[in-house]
Amino acid sequence: MARINLKDIRHAYMDNPTSDDDYALKRVDHVFEDGGAYALLGPSGCGKTTLLNIISGLLRPSEGAIHFGTVDVTDLPTEARNIAQVFQFPVVYDTMTVYDNLAFPLRNRGVAEDVVDRRVREIIGMIGLEDRARRKAQGLTADEKQKISLGRGLARADVNAILFDEPLTVIDPHMKWALRTQLKELHRRFGHTMVYVTHDQTEALTFADTVVVMYEGEIVQIGTPEELFERPRHTFVGYFIGSPGMNLLPAAMDGGIVRIGGQSFALPGMPQRLSAKRIELGIRPEFVRLGREGMPVSIAKVEDVGRKKIVHADLEGETIAVVIDEDSEVPAEPCVAFDPAHLNLYADSWRVEPEGRP
Repeated sequence: MARINLKDIRHAYMDNPTSDDDYALKRVDHVFEDGGAYALLGPSGCGKTTLLNIISGLLRPSEGAIHFGTVDVTDLPTEARNIAQVFQFPVVYDTMTVYDNLAFPLRNRGVAEDVVDRRVREIIGMIGLEDRARRKAQGLTADEKQKISLGRGLARADVNAILFDEPLTVIDPHMKWALRTQLKELHRRFGHTMVYVTHDQTEALTFADTVVVMYEGEIVQIGTPEELFERPRHTFVGYFIGSPGMNLLPAAMDGGIVRIGGQSFALPGMPQRLSAKRIELGIRPEFVRLGREGMPVSIAKVEDVGRKKIVHADLEGETIAVVIDEDSEVPAEPCVAFDPAHLNLYADSWRVEPEGRP
């Protein structure tokens, strides 16, 4: 296992980049601690797979350095970095049995056969393929093949890190939850440094202890699932995390008072003035109260999503979502009120930190 230190990494796919817009990765300076479970989360094209390939050695960064522990691996090829990588589509040897697929990376490194047998049987039990052990991989389903890929990544106990590039994309939806849970359990058991790339917030928040959110080639926030939900540092994080995402309302600042249309709020600890092109007030739909008191709204539609309802309303010309219990009624003359403890103020997309509160 290893502590992975990314030092001022930048990468461009073109020669002679001249501006930030030319870089797929604008600047990444981050440490993945030894034994941590991390998710790189973001939309397609945000740079997460580029970053993973730089860690694995499939790409050399245009700028910066990578250290595994105290060793500079920036110029080392993939095979010299002692990592395991699981890709989006299963990579298995169809002519080999499940057992031999899992044994291959160990045998390739000259591990004694009794150790190979013990380790492979352990892994096969963990991924639930005991009854397929002596079958060739060719006839297996896509999710069974991906289980082999996951198992092969875990077979070696000496790897510096295991990297996952959207490994559940081809898996049937009903199987994804089971495999995510299984992967989390395997991490607890073996303690490998794991970095998991995904565009799916459920996968990221289920698997990772720490989520690294990427947007347009940058890391915009690193934190626990709770921190990302409660205190998004960037409006993209507020929008991307949660279902539905955070309400973001255009606002104005005047002497410490925030105004949305004709409505105003006092936010303790905020500066009296903000020199920003765009100011927004952010509030999660879960922290908006719908009732008969507060700011009047008009209801556009109500979605029943099982145990909850999502109410879409118009507030001062802006659309706002409210989450209520399934059995809650929508008042005839509805109003909304915001939980002041969960209000976030953003200046040019970045959260304004109130004094005395994180």
